[in-house]
Amino acid sequence: IGSILEPHGIKVAFTPLGVLVALIFIGLPFVVRTVQPILEDLEPELEEAAASLGAHRWQTFRHVLLPILTPALLTGFALAFARAVGEYGSVIFIAGNMPMVSEITPLLIITKLEQYDYAGATAIAVVMLVISFVLLLIINPNMSCFGKRITSPFYPLLRKKRLKGKSGAATGAGAGEKAAQKTEDYGFH
Repeated sequence: IGSILEPHGIKVAFTPLGVLVALIFIGLPFVVRTVQPILEDLEPELEEAAASLGAHRWQTFRHVLLPILTPALLTGFALAFARAVGEYGSVIFIAGNMPMVSEITPLLIITKLEQYDYAGATAIAVVMLVISFVLLLIINPNMSCFGKRITSPFYPLLRKKRLKGKSGAATGAGAGEKAAQKTEDYGFH
């Protein structure tokens, strides 16, 4: 990536941009692993139903797909962030450890330990631990909120499909009517 951006005057190596690029490559698999099963379980009928009710692609994405994907996306990004916070191996080569520019906390902890400043290393580690716990406390209640209340108008169809299994009927008359009523509320018609 650096060879592509350097002719345009954008330096990646030993900059915060380089650290960001490295952390994106490290964290992206966590997002993919949480979103992929949801996308595989999505029935094409959800999008087809939205289209048949007059929804544009953006409306289908915003009102049908995004509410279903939001919990998985939040979980994936939280896992990616947690992995990035403690990353040492790949980032150390690109960070450069320039003071106040591209320092990373794992490297600060290692530096403190090499200087026999165990109290300083412990203080940095405790701060990172507290930040991790605070993030978990923020994310967990929000995830349970998304689990109980998904705002997609087609969620009853998806839920009915999950409850009946692959062999059962996809929708019942009541679920379809409720989904159609909710789509009218969103102005798809």
